[in-house]
Amino acid sequence: MGFEESYIQLNGCRIRMRRGGKGQAVLYLHGANGAMQVQPFMNELAKDFDLLVPEHPGFGYSDEPDWLENIQDLAYFYLDFLKEQKLDTVHVIGSSLGGWLAMEMAIREPSRFKSLVLVGTAGVRVPNILPGDIFLWSPEQMVRNTFFDQAIAEKMLATPPTTAEEQDAQLKNRHTVAKLAWQPRLFDPFLAKWLHRIDMPVKLIWGENDKIMPPAVGRMLAELLPQASLQTYENCGHLPQVERASEFSAVVKKFIEEA
Repeated sequence: MGFEESYIQLNGCRIRMRRGGKGQAVLYLHGANGAMQVQPFMNELAKDFDLLVPEHPGFGYSDEPDWLENIQDLAYFYLDFLKEQKLDTVHVIGSSLGGWLAMEMAIREPSRFKSLVLVGTAGVRVPNILPGDIFLWSPEQMVRNTFFDQAIAEKMLATPPTTAEEQDAQLKNRHTVAKLAWQPRLFDPFLAKWLHRIDMPVKLIWGENDKIMPPAVGRMLAELLPQASLQTYENCGHLPQVERASEFSAVVKKFIEEA
């Protein structure tokens, strides 16, 4: 399934977007590592849905606008993006930072969302349980702690970015993640009290061996979100969509179709 690449100008910021497939619109919001390439699970989802995969402002090949100061700025940008794309209602898949972003959007304009899939999402804090401190880990530690399957980690470590453009994009990603999530670490202290506004169906997907966002976060969100169900994968880390791509895609397809 082919994806078309385009650039969209909005609010003084140009972002890169890939779009592929037909059917119900599904917006994928990436995490801290960005969306540099089309992943196998994206190709799978594009067989059944119109999948939009933008790179957030401040990430990858998108612009780094002066107005971007926090995750709330990003949420308002994407609400404007949905309006500009004439997407009155949409399903959203958010991974990690992208899941946090999805919740910030949904508490503000819940009527725009048919469903949410939140994968190892940041955004809330469980008392006495800290997330992995991604700002202190070395690049190698970050890769190894992202995956349970170290064969995947070894493959990624063996193929580092080679061009100056790719290296610059990774540096930009890290800078923007620090701007959005450095203090407080990976959560919004005011988000939890508004989660009751997310009244659409929510599927929480977690790896049981997630070293970045502990599974306890998923269990807490399952209690706080009115229509949430939690699915976990054994022997899986922070990115089930990568480590369990086929299973992940099947679960997400079924959930969206039922929602």
